[in-house]
Amino acid sequence: MSVPGTKTRVGPYELGKTLGEGSFAKVKFAKNVQTGDCFAIKVLEKNQVLQHKMVENIKREISTMKLIKHPNVVQLHEVLASKTKIYIVLDYVDGGELFDKIVGQGRLKEDEARRYFHQLINAVDYCHSRGVFHRDLKPENLLLDSYGVLKVSDFGLSAFAPQIREKDGLLHTACGTPNYVAPEVLFGKGYDGRASDLWSCGVILFVLMAGYLPFDDENMMNLYKKIFKASYSFPSWFSSGAKRLIKQILDPNPLTRITMAQILEDPWFKKDYKPPCFQQDHDVSLDDVDAVFNDSEEHLVTERKEKPQSLNAFALISRSQGFNLGSLFEKETMGTIRRETTFTSQRPANEIMSRIEEAAKPLGFNVKKHNYKMKLQGDKTGRKGHLSVATEVFEVAPSLHMVELRKTGGDTLEFHKFYKNFQTGLKDIVWKAEPISEEDK
Repeated sequence: MSVPGTKTRVGPYELGKTLGEGSFAKVKFAKNVQTGDCFAIKVLEKNQVLQHKMVENIKREISTMKLIKHPNVVQLHEVLASKTKIYIVLDYVDGGELFDKIVGQGRLKEDEARRYFHQLINAVDYCHSRGVFHRDLKPENLLLDSYGVLKVSDFGLSAFAPQIREKDGLLHTACGTPNYVAPEVLFGKGYDGRASDLWSCGVILFVLMAGYLPFDDENMMNLYKKIFKASYSFPSWFSSGAKRLIKQILDPNPLTRITMAQILEDPWFKKDYKPPCFQQDHDVSLDDVDAVFNDSEEHLVTERKEKPQSLNAFALISRSQGFNLGSLFEKETMGTIRRETTFTSQRPANEIMSRIEEAAKPLGFNVKKHNYKMKLQGDKTGRKGHLSVATEVFEVAPSLHMVELRKTGGDTLEFHKFYKNFQTGLKDIVWKAEPISEEDK
């Protein structure tokens, strides 16, 4: 069984729980033990980077991203390496995904959608001006900090998907989520990263204001046809200015599609627009980027396990993000639901595992168990493949367990639907704190 207090150290960083994972990388919560600052660290296996011949791509794009400091872009701070892994240290953004807000509230009001669109365009324009393209813009890459400021994640890090830049100067790898991807990217003939990113921005603006996708179909071929033809319709509540701008962005011909400069001059866009104010720091060292791929052991860090901390149950619970003693399934916060949730139970670990399996199977999930970890794999193919959920049972005390559930694959909206049905089947094993009476206060 997992011991929650066990910590892994990498250089000055203490690694915590997994925030997300993909085919090439895991993202871990981390704390700098010297400063107390929190970060997100993207962990890559070196052998995969070498195997896919991505070294030069990654070195180039990481170097560029280190030079980018913008209030609406997740900052890349430094890069570390051990003998087997690469660690990319990024801002930790704690306000959740913008997509979660849409799911929680439904569509956004036009002024609020425009405000987020302003910030998105600011970030994209800044990065494009430095030759960095995203290629996978979607709501899940749009994060909110604790003040509600938009932060675009994974900018420039799409180099982790192998790509080829031919003599024509166009990109030749179709990456990205189909619903948000420009037709020229799907067509596979090479594309301009600037124009394709703008298309994705247009889809995102539509989703913010409508609460649903402009292009959607369970049949992939039908979805592609809709995207190629830009076949969609506007809801009745869209203003004429918003419709005009979106129509110009969702132009299937990248040569006639509206440009960034034209968007910045659009009347609908310019309403209440405030250009970002920030100072560019030019004193940035790129020594760590070269050192990552250097065979010299001088710059390598070691990943080491530290002695488990001694935490009582309530100290652990109070440290657990999203925990609420009054209602231990993670509830909506400001209209959002996260991609992971935790709860506690006073039932034995084996019973908890069995109940999770019993609750998941009727919802169409295959279950794989290993010790006190489980992987729930959906049997239906959603918009982004099969939904998969990782669960793990931790022993907090002899009679108290903490259970973590985390989306590891598939669509966030589908995870939200699963989450609501799943928690219903587990309500009787979730421990709840007794309310504090007036006499106890």
